[in-house]
Amino acid sequence: MERLARLQPGFLGVETARGADGVGITVSYWASVADARAWKRVARHVEVQRRGRAEWYDAYRVRIATVEREYGHERAESAAREPMTEAAPIRPEH
Repeated sequence: MERLARLQPGFLGVETARGADGVGITVSYWASVADARAWKRVARHVEVQRRGRAEWYDAYRVRIATVEREYGHERAESAAREPMTEAAPIRPEH
């Protein structure tokens, strides 16, 4: 799905994390609410969502949120060992 999402207008990026137990989170970033809604209606995405509910997931939760800013810290030696996931670009505040 990520490859397909990357082709959609307004796609900014995606981050995924999974625990050893298989439980995880995937966050996708979109330029606008309209772009995110359009992605939700892409036929292949709709088909995979249906399969997910029928075959893979007992439960899931969707949250829609706005990122106001992002910041962090990364020690130089740890950056060489374990690079952080590339985050979606965030537009500068005006």
